[in-house]
Amino acid sequence: MRLILASASPRRLDLLTQIGVTPDAVDPADIDETPLKAELPRPYAARMAAEKAAIIAARHPGCLVLSGDTVVAAGRRILPKTEAESEAYTCFELLSGRRHRVFSAVTLIDVEGRARHRVSDNVVVFKRLDRSEIDAYLASGEWRGKAGGYAIQGLAAGLIRTIQGSHSAIMGLPLYETRALLRAVGYPCG
Repeated sequence: MRLILASASPRRLDLLTQIGVTPDAVDPADIDETPLKAELPRPYAARMAAEKAAIIAARHPGCLVLSGDTVVAAGRRILPKTEAESEAYTCFELLSGRRHRVFSAVTLIDVEGRARHRVSDNVVVFKRLDRSEIDAYLASGEWRGKAGGYAIQGLAAGLIRTIQGSHSAIMGLPLYETRALLRAVGYPCG
């Protein structure tokens, strides 16, 4: 069985190696990631993962296609994948001293075209951040392209008081759920 990873994320590729999986190819999907009007974070994450997988499965018939999407949410609000420093600053002001959720969705389309979906629901609590901590994090540039403006596997780890859930899911791919999906279709993984 050929496995195609429908993601441009180097983190997802690295995470897969932790469960002994090396995709045969990486083919990222380029889709419109604009949330629908009044769309909630959990269904949004699931929809993004499913749409990415469907597009790539059409390009690779007869292959397994794995995709993922991670969404940082403050209440019902979906935080952006930050591209501008001002966006990242706004995210950090919002997340400072608060708990928020990280939804990490994974979709696997099997060789017969059937889709299987899972969503990991996780809670992250940042310490109350002062301006100098936010400025130092922004100066690192680590926030670029990250959902909610941070990477738990980087410098932000020192700003997080607690997490409840899956560390790998917060990084970008829920490994427990991914492994279960792959094993269910007979794909070998650790």
